[in-house]
Amino acid sequence: MEPYAKRKERRIGENRPKVSHLPPDIDHRTEAQRRAEKQAVAHERRAIKKAARQQLQKQLRRDLEEIE
Repeated sequence: MEPYAKRKERRIGENRPKVSHLPPDIDHRTEAQRRAEKQAVAHERRAIKKAARQQLQKQLRRDLEEIE
């Protein structure tokens, strides 16, 4: 917490209020479950990016071999 912050600025960072877009009677997931889902999505996106980079590197090598 920032000691020199104004009243409305104190609730930032880890202390900020969490936003939920669904009412609790519909969304029964715990914070740990939501975090796990978010991490799974991030992991999948990283895997897709990695595969795309590898594919582009292979294609570049093939193109360079054809030129030589």
